[in-house]
Amino acid sequence: MLKIGTRGSHLATTQAGHVRDALIANGTEAELHIVTTAGDVNMSPVERIGVGVFTTALREALASGEVDMAVHSFKDLPTAPDTRLHLVTPEREDHRDALIARDGLTFEQLPQGAKVGTSAPRRVSQLRAMRPDLDIRPLRGNIETRMSYVQRGELDAIILAYAGLSRGGYADRATEVFDPDTLLPAPAQGALAVECRADDADNVRALDALIDEEATACAAAERQVLATLQAGCTAPVAAYATRAEDGELTLRTGVFALDGKTQLVETVTGTDAIEVGTRAAKALLARGARALME
Repeated sequence: MLKIGTRGSHLATTQAGHVRDALIANGTEAELHIVTTAGDVNMSPVERIGVGVFTTALREALASGEVDMAVHSFKDLPTAPDTRLHLVTPEREDHRDALIARDGLTFEQLPQGAKVGTSAPRRVSQLRAMRPDLDIRPLRGNIETRMSYVQRGELDAIILAYAGLSRGGYADRATEVFDPDTLLPAPAQGALAVECRADDADNVRALDALIDEEATACAAAERQVLATLQAGCTAPVAAYATRAEDGELTLRTGVFALDGKTQLVETVTGTDAIEVGTRAAKALLARGARALME
């Protein structure tokens, strides 16, 4: 029986449950194993406790043999590969961002000065460009906690990844789902990363059966932007890629000033994910992306 390491939140266990079910459908018995992280214990902002806190504990549990596999939200992983581990990307969920607003309001219908919750610099910068009048507030906690701020009337709206809402059974709470050309999503948003130890041949084979080629290529191109920019997952960087039937990738990516006044956006096409991501990031750097990120 394979042990799949996961955080204990509803979203994390739901995501890991999809992987477990896929493994079982392929003939590999598996069960979930909860790994507690520092972030789960103290609920500190990720900026204070470190970007990788939610993934490090899972990777260490995997490397030590406590678990046989680990499931992450791909957008939360550092871009540097961990050579101890074998990583695959299964079928991807929706990559878009969603609005949850009081009274069923859409983004355009939000009143002047509406209080909107999000802590992602990528979202903050784009929202300020779209609606400078908004009062953007920090937002912490799991999905249920974040949604409760709207339910209690403390915020007029919040912005969340639609993938998390869908996986958690809350898709109907979204009052609007943003077109990715309007609100560019985070690199690899909606994608999962599933890892096992690289020297475990049986588990490598089991994971390879879950690979989705389109999700793998698109996520690789998007994350290569981050790697080339040397930016972390909390940087004001966005990217999403699509792949045509002939294998050609179209990558749209951007870097944004937090005040919303400057937006650098590039669209690049090609068939090699790493080359496409690298070329897009270099184009952004040539236009001054480094200064915006700093």
